[in-house]
Amino acid sequence: MEQFVIEVIILSQISHPNIVKLLACCLETPIPLLVSEFIPKKTLFHHIHEQGYPSAMPLDVRLKIATKTAEALAHMHSATQIIHRHVKSADILLSDDYTAKVSDFGTSRFVPLDKTRISTFVQGTFGYMDPVYFRSGNLTEKSDVYSFGVVLVELLTGEKSM
Repeated sequence: MEQFVIEVIILSQISHPNIVKLLACCLETPIPLLVSEFIPKKTLFHHIHEQGYPSAMPLDVRLKIATKTAEALAHMHSATQIIHRHVKSADILLSDDYTAKVSDFGTSRFVPLDKTRISTFVQGTFGYMDPVYFRSGNLTEKSDVYSFGVVLVELLTGEKSM
């Protein structure tokens, strides 16, 4: 429930063309639901790694996805003081024209304006997690930059994160 509330708060306060838009939430079901814009092309992970899915994604499209994802993260860090904390290829949704939409803000954190880092319980997916954050529990923008670097390597090589 805490992650649900965090995601609702963050998505209701952020607006960027490369961040998924929250349309509504439903609290009348046993498991609360978020209603977001429909993103038809599945996830970046799907296009790069799923077996049986032929990805003929050209380099220029891959670079566009990387650029738009970086713009979304830069907006989050500068304009809203949000650290995503869970950037991975499965959290980057793709629209019909392969425009990147960053999603899954359940583990994200706001950083107070007077701070550059926050100490927190370590959460995330191992292959994408910043080793400094993993060891120290100190979350900074650099943690998202590290994770984005892993996504960038996936985009360029087609290899899965380890």
